[in-house]
Amino acid sequence: MNPDFNRQWRAPAWAFSVLLAVLGMLGPFSIDTYLPAFADIAQSLGATPVHMQQTLSAYLFGFALMALFHGALSDSFGRRRVVLWGLAVFTLASVGCALSQTIGQLIGFRALQGLSTGAGIVVSRAIIRDVYPPAQAQRVMSQVTLFFGVAPALAPMVGGWLVVKAGWHSIFWFLAAVGAAMWLVNLRMLPETLPLAQRQSFRARHLLAGYWQLGSDPRFVLLALASGIPFNGMFLYVLSAPMFLGTHLGLAPGQFFWFFVLSIAGIMSGAWVSGRMAGRMRPKRQIRAGFLVMLCIGVVNVAANAVWTAHVAWSVWPVAIFAFGWALMVPVVTLLVLDLHPERRGMASSLQMFVSAAANGVVAGVVAPLVMHSTLALAAASLAMMGVGLLAWVLMRHRWPEVGQGEPN
Repeated sequence: MNPDFNRQWRAPAWAFSVLLAVLGMLGPFSIDTYLPAFADIAQSLGATPVHMQQTLSAYLFGFALMALFHGALSDSFGRRRVVLWGLAVFTLASVGCALSQTIGQLIGFRALQGLSTGAGIVVSRAIIRDVYPPAQAQRVMSQVTLFFGVAPALAPMVGGWLVVKAGWHSIFWFLAAVGAAMWLVNLRMLPETLPLAQRQSFRARHLLAGYWQLGSDPRFVLLALASGIPFNGMFLYVLSAPMFLGTHLGLAPGQFFWFFVLSIAGIMSGAWVSGRMAGRMRPKRQIRAGFLVMLCIGVVNVAANAVWTAHVAWSVWPVAIFAFGWALMVPVVTLLVLDLHPERRGMASSLQMFVSAAANGVVAGVVAPLVMHSTLALAAASLAMMGVGLLAWVLMRHRWPEVGQGEPN
């Protein structure tokens, strides 16, 4: 913990939580904002569906690649500096997207967006553990999780409104404005939470040693899988929304709103309950409860789609309940990851985010196109991805039963 934080931060405590939560929201929000404009962009730039998919994949893999380094850079140069540089590059990349005249330019600037925007979510997680003791850190992490999970569901609604009102370029001008505003706010308000005495040397040998230390720790690998993969059980439906909602459920684009509202409600309620449980329930019990919710609703969803034809009256509810379970457990797992090696929290956050972002890229580029044609396939794939996270947690608990066992703090 940083003993100087109370002197550095004079505003209300809730304002710092909001600042970190918005930082964590920017990356996932930028992934999906332009999805409703795919057809308009393709027509304007003469792009094929494959080209449009590449604009998404370029962002996701850029995000995953640079996620490996944001935390390590913040361990060496400080949290604040990395956040400000990331926001500055993101803003310029968004301007580049808005001014793109060819699909190649758009793909390139989307990749630059992905390379820069991960700084917010990666570094904000490390900042939380720099500043807060475990129970309070869980409450703040729950708020960050809320924004992180809400962003992919909220983004298409914002993007859809913008493309209808002002065309596809307006989406990227909007993102540029958001980036610039966040840069100014963080320049003025964000304190440096990593003291000079705790910074790590930025040398290739030192970095490789740190990555090896974390990557060769099976506890880290299992916890990263447990926190990163289940999110895709929900994210898969967001990526497949046009097919799932429009083709399978027969909804008009204006009716997609209700699916996203229910998903957001699931995330918000799960994150709220997680924050309320902080200091009152052992971490392992809360994680087990979250996985139990996801497992039960995942099985019900597969069975229902196997027996009945999907209908809007019941098909959207499993996604919302799944989102509740995910938001209930992921703040706790994330804190366990960060506390495995306290001297390398930034790097741990980087590697954890890399696992999650790489999985997002695979789901967007491979899994979603394979399963979106069938509601049963969607449900089965969602359950399978949750199962990967559940298996990782079960193996962790079997081999290291002391993890998550501590008293509430």
